[in-house]
Amino acid sequence: MLGTTMKRNHNLSSDSLAQTSGTAGGVDALISNVLENIRLQGAVFFAWRPSWPFATGVPNERHFRDLILPASDQVISYHVVIEGPCWATVEGEPPVRLEGGDIILFPHGDAYAISNQPRGPSDEDIEPAQQFFALMAAGELPLIIENGGGGPGQNRLVCGFLGCDRYPWNPLLEGLPRYILLSRSALEGPVNDLIDIVLRECGHSWAGSRFVMRRLGELLFIEVIRQYLQHQGLTNNPWMRGLADPLIAKCLSLLHSRIAETWTLEKLAAELNCSRSILAERFSRVIGVPPMKYLSQWRLQVAARLLRDRPDKILSIALSVGYESEMSFSRAFKRSMGVSPSVFRRSVQVG
Repeated sequence: MLGTTMKRNHNLSSDSLAQTSGTAGGVDALISNVLENIRLQGAVFFAWRPSWPFATGVPNERHFRDLILPASDQVISYHVVIEGPCWATVEGEPPVRLEGGDIILFPHGDAYAISNQPRGPSDEDIEPAQQFFALMAAGELPLIIENGGGGPGQNRLVCGFLGCDRYPWNPLLEGLPRYILLSRSALEGPVNDLIDIVLRECGHSWAGSRFVMRRLGELLFIEVIRQYLQHQGLTNNPWMRGLADPLIAKCLSLLHSRIAETWTLEKLAAELNCSRSILAERFSRVIGVPPMKYLSQWRLQVAARLLRDRPDKILSIALSVGYESEMSFSRAFKRSMGVSPSVFRRSVQVG
């Protein structure tokens, strides 16, 4: 899937989820539920002041994830351009010009480069990036990084790298493009205030600054995703298109809010006051999978988070996400993840 760009002069209020679906409370709960199960972890967050000429490549996240967040499934990165212009180039995509005030997000961990002139990523970026992330994760680098060619031109950016839980399945992350480009001037809500706080924090050596920066990085990411979903996700993301459809939004709300219930297609259709055939066809067409398969995948996503975060017995977790026995849960979990719930729990605890 290609990247997506929010036009700098776009009227953001026209695509409001509340206006489209008429179920603002349910939509908010669903988005909150899915964001919670991404399980964000702030890893590396810093201000960057490169002087021209410069070209910095970030390899695919698998090359440095274990250095900064070994317990995460994936690393997501984003950059806030305080002073431009500069260029971002995702592997296999045309270069994108970044102006001051732009925010670019890479939700799938693809390789990319940031530079004062267009330049794509390469394998030569891997070793320098690994060295940089190892030092940054160890706290051996300052919160303001100054490098580049030493010329009179300069950019200023704020850079964030976050860990998340992607597997076995997260419908929000799966539907995001390879990159998201937003203009700060077009953003609403607290995102601009967060950016200002980040800039102030970078400029001072206050106690606990690194911890605060990591939490700010998580909040800033969530705000960027919220802005994207509010104003672009309706057309670009299958799951968000479901939230814009009153029937599908109500169905999703039932499945998420009552995950432990013994659902069947017949029971869902009865609650929604529609026929089974209409529900099955419409849900599959909009979301991309049938309702019962969606429920099975989401149950395993929630179960994986619970196995990571809670000491509860496996049977308790199985029951809490709708399985009738530990055996049926273990079979489904191993079929999806390749390992049993107990082995998965031990592996993430070691990580």
